[in-house]
This record gives sequence, C-alpha cells and structure tokens, in this order.
Amino acid sequence: MQISEAMVKQVILEVLQQMQTNGKAVHQEVQVPPLSFNELGTAKPGTDRNEVVIGLPPAFGKAMTKTILNIPHNEVLKEIMAGIEEEGLKARLVRVNKTADVGFIGHEAAKLSGSGVGIGTICRGTSVIHQKDLAPLQNLELFPQCPLVERETFRAIGRNAAKYAKGDRPTPVPVRNDPMARPRYQGLAALLHNKETQYVKPDMPSMELALQR
Repeated sequence: MQISEAMVKQVILEVLQQMQTNGKAVHQEVQVPPLSFNELGTAKPGTDRNEVVIGLPPAFGKAMTKTILNIPHNEVLKEIMAGIEEEGLKARLVRVNKTADVGFIGHEAAKLSGSGVGIGTICRGTSVIHQKDLAPLQNLELFPQCPLVERETFRAIGRNAAKYAKGDRPTPVPVRNDPMARPRYQGLAALLHNKETQYVKPDMPSMELALQR
C-alpha cells in the first residue's frame, strides 16, 4: 500500500486527538491574528556593526502566527528584540523567502547583518544564533526542540546574539530538559513543518521588513 502525505497527516491528527482525550493535551488551538509588516525592499548586507539581523521564514506572522507552545509570533519578536536592545544593539528584520530551514535562515541573516551575527527563528519556535563566517550547518547556538523554546528563551537568545556581535563569549542560553518533549510533540511538529514549507519561494530574494506595532 502506498502511503500518502494526507494519510500521514490523518494518523498524526488521530494520535493527537487521542492524547487530548486521555488528558495529555500537547497543543490547544489558540487564534492569533496575523502580524502587519511593511516590506522595505530586497534585503541588503548591512554596514552597522551594532545590528543583529533576525531572519524569518515566509509563513512567519502571516499564514502561521504562533509557535508550537502557542506563543504568538508578535511576542516572539518582542522578546528577541528586547534581548538585543538590552545589550545596547538594534535588531533588523528580514524575511528569507527561499527556505524554511532554520540553519540556512540564520546563516542568511548573519550574512546580511552588519555585525556578522544573525538569528534564525521559524514558525514553530526552533531557533539558532549564527555567524556569517560559519558553514550553514554550523552555528553559535542551536535550539532544535521547539517545545522547549519559551518566552524567556527567546529573550535570552536576543541577548546572547548581541553579546556575540560585540565580540563577547557569553554562556550558552540554558534550556530546560524534558525527555518527553520529543515523543509528545513530534507528530505536531511534523505537521507544522509540512505547512511551513508550503510557503517557501525558492526564487524570491530576502526582503527587509518593518513591523507595525
């Protein structure tokens, strides 16, 4: 029997529904409105050494508006930007349209950043701090388990990225340990990944954004 993507989605949804029925809910449906962005044109490499670029995938804040933990995307950006500003630096937003891979988004952000340091954050919350002279699959800090990336984690990511941009060597951002996070959220993460990749535009350049608050 040939297994289609639709069949896989149905099985995952049934498993999630069963977990919720058994009192093990891992995700509640929370309605979050889309964010308002102004596109300022094709993103260019920055020259300001006091900036950190935050790279976002195509669906972030638009078709998808919250992380796997139901943290609204506006709060994600608020926390990351606040962390950067706490270190005396400023944030610049870029939408990386050609990929939904957090490593490549973070690397693109770093290459566009005047400081050479960037942050990649995808819709479900997986994040990375990157540096322009590293290979795309290398990084300064990686946060691969989106169910463990909470509000305070995003703020700390912003702080540490700014510290790297200033030439410091910060202590890596601590993340709580939960061995059950992966099995509990793996199915939902797969669904969110499939949705996110549908909005990738491989031939479209990265665009600089301004967030309307």
